[in-house]
Amino acid sequence: MSVRVRFAPSPTGPLHIGGARSALFNWLLARRYGGQFLVRIEDTDLERSSRESEENILNALRWLGIDWDEGIAVGGPNGPYRQTERLEKYRQVARQLLEQGHAYHCYCTEEELAAEREALMAKGELPRYTGRCRNLCAEDKARLEAAGRKPVLRFKVPADRIITIDDHVRGHVEFESNGIGDFIIMKSDNIPTYNFAVVVDDHDMNITHVVRAEEHLSNTPRQILLYDALGWQKPEFAHISLILGKDRAKMSKRHGATSIEQYQKLGYLPEALVNFLALLGWSPGGEEEILTLEEIKRQFSLDRVAKNPAVFDIDKLNWLNGHYIRQCSIERLTKLAIPYLQEAGYLEQEVSPEKFAWLEKLVALTQPYLSYMAEITSHVEPFFREQVAPVDEEARQILAGEQVPLVMNTAIELISAAEELTEESIKPLLKAVGKQTGLKGKFVFMPLRVALIGKPHGPELHQIIAVLGKERTIARLKAVANANE
Repeated sequence: MSVRVRFAPSPTGPLHIGGARSALFNWLLARRYGGQFLVRIEDTDLERSSRESEENILNALRWLGIDWDEGIAVGGPNGPYRQTERLEKYRQVARQLLEQGHAYHCYCTEEELAAEREALMAKGELPRYTGRCRNLCAEDKARLEAAGRKPVLRFKVPADRIITIDDHVRGHVEFESNGIGDFIIMKSDNIPTYNFAVVVDDHDMNITHVVRAEEHLSNTPRQILLYDALGWQKPEFAHISLILGKDRAKMSKRHGATSIEQYQKLGYLPEALVNFLALLGWSPGGEEEILTLEEIKRQFSLDRVAKNPAVFDIDKLNWLNGHYIRQCSIERLTKLAIPYLQEAGYLEQEVSPEKFAWLEKLVALTQPYLSYMAEITSHVEPFFREQVAPVDEEARQILAGEQVPLVMNTAIELISAAEELTEESIKPLLKAVGKQTGLKGKFVFMPLRVALIGKPHGPELHQIIAVLGKERTIARLKAVANANE
């Protein structure tokens, strides 16, 4: 099928998880069927929109690996791609609707509209605009304008009409036009409303499929009425489910980070976040949940997008991200880790090649334990301190064992005699400690680990010693040996 889809965010804040999921689904649909993906900016909320937010959104899309064929920052034949640069186009179409009798000027004040809503609700009816300005004569209009009232432009909703939508996700949906009420298409300041501008934009940009959040479903009948009045071909619609927190409430700040920027700053990997977002409301053909972007793109289709709300499970995201961290090259992880180590005060701003090589060993040691990169600072603290102490009662009890001085002194002797300390050369040394002391397993390794990093559990001893180096390893072992004499 021929596919032209778009992502049209409002630049009023950073890119939200829900917006990123919508952008991803549109991108996947375009890439799956060899179509085009377009990004445009809906910035008619003049008070809240900013270029800073716009840039944040575009950078977040790029970080996720979502590119676009046409639109903002890319260009194309259907621009401008920022709504505030398209105002004359909206005004032109609005004049057309007015001249054809599909729209009219409304002079009602906010107080009058509020009273109308209250009266309808008191009668048990849906609050809507009942069309009191539909048939104003020229004299009435002149009088209202002389009184200083600035009109809005309302669309004249036809009566007794059933508006149908065959949605790719929701199925067959019907709305009654009598429940909609004449809606505003141009505000009194000559700025278009969302429902009007989006129709003009989608038509001008030849959009074939509108894939967006479920909350926009109620806007769709208004947009269809506009398409029909203008004689334009309607796109196909797909309204994807809401994203809920684990408590089944709508995703919000109380569920944790809600923007892509926050996850980026925490050190989540883009490939993990894309994998996770794709599974929020879409299911692949098989049971496999760890999928590359290429695999997702190859399988994606709207008929596998679920109607039910998607649950944002942070534990699942952390599991997925941890998997991708473990598949990642040490060089890349080290580069990702450096800003966190610098912020924690463990590193200077300049990292020498020798320091980077040492950091690679340190990062490799923590790699199996990380869910996201910001966690690394809590794992590496013992390697940047001059001295360590047992972190809890369990660790203190381990160092109180009667065999501890023998283990420490034997290890000191063997390590001191070693010509070099690499991970591979350390392994036989540790076996030799057990052999010479006649002790096995935890009676050797747990005291050594507590002596070196303060904790009885954690990375392999041969990795710890390789990172600490000969001098610091011996110093820490001697500190425990001397304390136990």
